[in-house]
Formats: sequence, structure tokens, C-alpha cells
Amino acid sequence: MTLPPLYPILDVDAASAAGHDLVECAAGFASLGLDLQQLRAKTLNDREAVRLAERLAAVVPRLIINDRADIALLTGAAGVHLGQDDLPLEAARGLRRDWIIGFSTHSPEQAARALARSPDYLAIGPVADTRSKLKPDAVVGVKALSMVKPSCRVPLVAIGGITLANCGDAWRAGADAVAVIAGLWGAPHPLAAAERFLLAFRDVSCHN
Repeated sequence: MTLPPLYPILDVDAASAAGHDLVECAAGFASLGLDLQQLRAKTLNDREAVRLAERLAAVVPRLIINDRADIALLTGAAGVHLGQDDLPLEAARGLRRDWIIGFSTHSPEQAARALARSPDYLAIGPVADTRSKLKPDAVVGVKALSMVKPSCRVPLVAIGGITLANCGDAWRAGADAVAVIAGLWGAPHPLAAAERFLLAFRDVSCHN
């Protein structure tokens, strides 16, 4: 499978805190060719999360649900993104054989173990300091990306603390995509911020 260079994380709390309409922004991201996006709804109850996922699935070609395989299953989402303490990857694969399943890791060692379980894409981070988690894992830096890339047979995603200032380093170190929360929702206009990330990627591509 292929990933767009920017992987928008549709974080309900971050978008709401900044006064952004999550569904409207998701549709805008899709119009830029960002067909893979992830819903992160940590504070919604199940009913609210299902309703929002259904609305997003109507505008995002490949909607991924963070953590919640049950909500992905109920809403016909394209897949699920799993963390170290979530539903085992093999169990999620058993629910839907055609799902896109992403998996988060926080060290080259975790990445090696995860690759043996055949995720559809692998995420590693945090690449830099991040405020999107209450108890973030230790920063691994872009060096972890360059260590994992040679043995990574699936798309590699850089996560955690990705900004316009460091996204180029992540792509150059081997990331196929960068997953972004604050860099989008902390901007006055998330769609314009997404365009700036894409311009940064084109600049990196032109000089490689």
C-alpha cells in the first residue's frame, strides 16, 4: 500500500480546542489528495465516536480509527491504528481481512517485533517532544527512522512532535509519511497548514 506524505490525525480534542470543524477540515485534507486520515477520539463516548466516524467515513476515502477496532468495524472504516497496549494485531486482522492496520512502536526493537506481525504500515516515535499524550514515550529522534527503514517492508510513518521545522528531517531519514496533530490543529487554518507540509515534502523530494 502507499501513504500520502502527510498523514492527518483527526484529533477531536485538539480540533475542538482550536474551534475547528473536524469533518469540514477532513474533507479539505482529502481534496488535497490526503486520502488516508486517522480519527483520534479519546474523550468521546461510544455513541458520539460512532456518529463522528460515520460522518468522516463519508468524506475520507481511507479512514483509520485510532485504537477502537469495534468502532472501525461498526462504521465500515478502512482500518484501525493500534498501539502497544491495544487489541493484538492478529485479532484485528481476524475481524476484517481487508483492513488497513497500522501499528505504533517506540524503539527500533519494538519496530522489529512489530514487522514480524505484518502490519500494513509501521509508525515509530515520538520523533520530538509532543503534547498530544499525557504520558509520552521517550523521544527517539529521526535516528530511529534511519535505523528501521532498511528492514521495513511496509510504509514507515514518523509520529510525535512533527512540525514544519522537522518534517523534512523525518522524510530524509526514511519516513514515507509524517503523522501530524498540533502542526495542523494549532494553526489558524488547518488546510493551509496541510498545504505547507506538502510544499515542504515537494522541496525535500526535489533535493533528493
